[in-house]
Amino acid sequence: MSVNEKVSGVRCQILRSKTVYMKVEDLEVYKKLCFLHIEICELSHKWPSEERYELGSQIRRSSNSSPAQLAEKNDDRHIKNKIEGINISRGEAAETIHHLYIAKLKIYITDSDYLLYKQRYQECIRMLNGLEKTLEQKLPEKDRRWS
Repeated sequence: MSVNEKVSGVRCQILRSKTVYMKVEDLEVYKKLCFLHIEICELSHKWPSEERYELGSQIRRSSNSSPAQLAEKNDDRHIKNKIEGINISRGEAAETIHHLYIAKLKIYITDSDYLLYKQRYQECIRMLNGLEKTLEQKLPEKDRRWS
């Protein structure tokens, strides 16, 4: 017998007290980060050619690394490692916001485009925070960072 449970946007199936985690492709935050990466690639390819291996490369790598970290750690059997992947993913999302800010300062993107992307990345960061809090509930209380 199985029971479905939804906590902070994470749906898990409970099978006789064992938790089966979602596939990474089913996580909404993963999907959002992947689509953002594709948009960032398209955006950065419009920048001046001298930025191809500078800011353009950096923003493409950080925007890809965010969902890649989730994918890499999602199949890990240890909850602390899954949480580590979420933390790294959050850092990569913040780094991408920084690169977008620099692109705005260099007038490669408009203020409104910057704000739109920043808001979308901040939404993903909030979702990652929720995912981390949900996973931490499975840790012994002494190991939790969130109360």
